[in-house]
Amino acid sequence: MVPVAHLDRQAPLDSTQTDIAFQGNYAFVGNYNGFVIYDIRNPKKPTIKSQVLCPGSQNDVSVYGNLLFLSTDSSRNNNSCNSTSQPATEKSSWEGIKVFDISDKAAPKYVAAVETDCGSHTHTMVPAKDKKSVYLYISSYSPNATFPDCQPPHDKISIVKVPVKAPAQASLLKAPVLFPDGANPGRPGNIETGYTAATTGCHDITVYPQLDLAAGACMGDGVLWDISDRENLVEINRVQDDKNFAFWHSATFNNSGTKVVFTDELGGGGAATCNEKIGPTRGANGIYDIVGKGKDRKLVFKSYYKIPRMQADSENCVAHNGSLIPVPGKDIMVQSWYQGGISVWDFTNSSKPREIGFFERGPMPNNGGGGTWSTYWYNGYIYSSEMGRGFDVIDMRDPRTFAAKFFRTDQLNVQTQGNFYRG
Repeated sequence: MVPVAHLDRQAPLDSTQTDIAFQGNYAFVGNYNGFVIYDIRNPKKPTIKSQVLCPGSQNDVSVYGNLLFLSTDSSRNNNSCNSTSQPATEKSSWEGIKVFDISDKAAPKYVAAVETDCGSHTHTMVPAKDKKSVYLYISSYSPNATFPDCQPPHDKISIVKVPVKAPAQASLLKAPVLFPDGANPGRPGNIETGYTAATTGCHDITVYPQLDLAAGACMGDGVLWDISDRENLVEINRVQDDKNFAFWHSATFNNSGTKVVFTDELGGGGAATCNEKIGPTRGANGIYDIVGKGKDRKLVFKSYYKIPRMQADSENCVAHNGSLIPVPGKDIMVQSWYQGGISVWDFTNSSKPREIGFFERGPMPNNGGGGTWSTYWYNGYIYSSEMGRGFDVIDMRDPRTFAAKFFRTDQLNVQTQGNFYRG
């Protein structure tokens, strides 16, 4: 794992860096203050093409054609990029999804905004089958009776529809209740004793459009949906793990769509959970095989994976965002672990996952929080969004992943998976 490039954050986007999307020779990186477009034509010498100041955490990002979508999950006084913080207790406050035209990478243009209940913590871009529009599955959670636009129980997502040729007409299509039974009621406790979050919405959803599947990481629940009808998610199976999972955070299918890796964000990303006290089965990945056919498919637990290196008690560390590495016939993933660094691991054998490579810098200065938020493979290199430090490019020089260097794609939104080796 050889670092080949690093760019520090630059003002005015010197806040926390978040998720990454890719298109052509560009990487789009979210930031609590907006988003950055990096030119990665030469991965060893990336440059900043442009920065867009548009505060509104977390600013989760995805791209499609000439469009960029940006999540706002902090209460603002309006939907503009000049907005300021305003309490969610005020009815006029705004949270939701923003749409930008990125046809000119040097000067993106803000074209639309759609308000959604409880904001948009994350979103998942789902192309319509006719390609004339895209759907955004908006995930949000933590309702409060004092928030006019975020009322409990909030057991739902929001679906926004964006016409590709008329993005200014983006609108809220519906907000379907996905858990009419209330889902997981949760289990009280703390990081040391263990706990399970009550489900009040989803944290993140990953779709595999070619297979008409979606996997939802929904706080206390892991869910498999049929999305044959993009506007109507139909539950296939739901699982819980109240023994070891605290917060179902994200999901990744393997390339064949026969497995799902769910992550557990124990402690919310701000705690030191990669130590002997917490152990190997909490704050980890859960690997599930998809067994059966059609509506009878089930998620069957096989094993946990957690980085094997103990981290200092000052280092926030837990399973976070990663992507598949396109190695034919293998299930290999690169993944962020905050200050636990970057881990590359093989789960071809669902019951016996193992690490095959890693990169980490060690603790942040003065015991500060930070580390890598998202780490993804794109066109031969590993790209990492370092929360406090900036943008990293890593070259993995290993015969086990060498074949992946020959795979090319012109767009990558990790939560919108496609088959690497079929159209």
